Amino acid sequence: MLRPMEWDPADGGPDALTEERPLTPEPRQSKPRTSNISEAEFSCHCCYDILVNPTTLTCGHNFCRHCLALWWESSRKNECPECREKWEGFPKINILLRDATEKIFREVVERRRAEIQANPKVSRSLLAFQRYGDKLGRSKTSQNKGAGFFFSGVLTALTCVAVVVLVYHWGSGVVEQQDLLISKPVSHWTPEEVVSWLEQLGPWTESYRKPFQLENVNGRLLLMLGDEELLKSPFSIENQTHRRAVLAELERVKALGVKPPQNLWEYKAANAGKSLFLLYALKRSPRLTIFYLYLFDYSETFLPFLHTCCPAIAHINNTVESSFLYTQLEPSWQQWAEFLVKYLVLPYQLIAEFAWDWLTVHYWTSRFIIVNAMLLSVLEACSLWRLWTTAPIRTLPQKTWNHLWKVLSQGFAFALMWPFIPQFVCNCLFYWALYFSPIINIDLVVQQLMHPETQAR
Repeated sequence: MLRPMEWDPADGGPDALTEERPLTPEPRQSKPRTSNISEAEFSCHCCYDILVNPTTLTCGHNFCRHCLALWWESSRKNECPECREKWEGFPKINILLRDATEKIFREVVERRRAEIQANPKVSRSLLAFQRYGDKLGRSKTSQNKGAGFFFSGVLTALTCVAVVVLVYHWGSGVVEQQDLLISKPVSHWTPEEVVSWLEQLGPWTESYRKPFQLENVNGRLLLMLGDEELLKSPFSIENQTHRRAVLAELERVKALGVKPPQNLWEYKAANAGKSLFLLYALKRSPRLTIFYLYLFDYSETFLPFLHTCCPAIAHINNTVESSFLYTQLEPSWQQWAEFLVKYLVLPYQLIAEFAWDWLTVHYWTSRFIIVNAMLLSVLEACSLWRLWTTAPIRTLPQKTWNHLWKVLSQGFAFALMWPFIPQFVCNCLFYWALYFSPIINIDLVVQQLMHPETQAR
């Protein structure tokens, strides 16, 4: 038998035991310990503020989503802003880290999200960054559907047309055919070549060819002719306009020592390096190239170019023979004003107008040049718009200087390497830029118009 329990009066009896020692102990309330968590552990490595939509890169660094979008838009590089390690695929939001940040720093995150939504520049950057990710995630099959499939068919058709035109030129000898007079000194011309030179001035010289042929005028005698000799018998060129046209062209022959080129292929044969340089330079920097012609090739190339693109009103209805006269005259102030406006605002329009004037001579080639000029104008407008909307104004002088330095260095390198480049390679580069460059620019224009925010330059 158990012995009865004895209570000590000092303890207060059984009631006191019940109060001090409860039969069911109360559970302890656990509280999260956040005293050891610092804001630095949840800070962005770009803005050094609390992370908003934290994005973890391959290297392990965390950044705010908008900070990473701004970095990508300014640098166009798929690399970590801190350690420069390239990321793989497209970065996604770290959901676990986002939830933890929102629970611990709720007020800060809400305040920062409101600031981000109120900033239109940040919103555009996030949209461009997301479109860039969508573009990376598209499969090759989906890229060939819809508009992409349509334009790929257009590019294929245009490529076939360019190949056919190029094969036609090579097969018929049009590309390699040029007048020997552009390289043969005028003093060595035969009477037949003198008559051929006179015939190329235009159909208006038909009545004057026979006297030259009967007198057996060769190159040396041609250089001795002047205004009085052409007016008298046996030449008897009494029409003052015709006589001035013959003398003007004769002065050009005397100055050059050979017959000046009269079409694109003759110009290419006489100035192979310059034609290739101008073809690529006009595409990259038309304003600098036209300024180069003004400084170093004024009378031979720049003046005919200006008179063709901005003709004088007094010569619009003149006959063909007068073209040899006014192309060497100094432009009027109205021509200069029209030229400078087009030069500064629409430089590619000058090239298109020049090609349009040669449609009768270079049918397909002029059309390729006109289409290419239109496409380059669209690409330049897109570049200026992107520069205006995304880049700060203070960066404009630096970008201009970088472009100028790049063009000048490439031109200098071209001048040094030109003597060592085989002629076959030069011809391939020339015809590639002439016929296939418009096809490539069509694809660039389509990309710019469909996804303008995701285009890197």
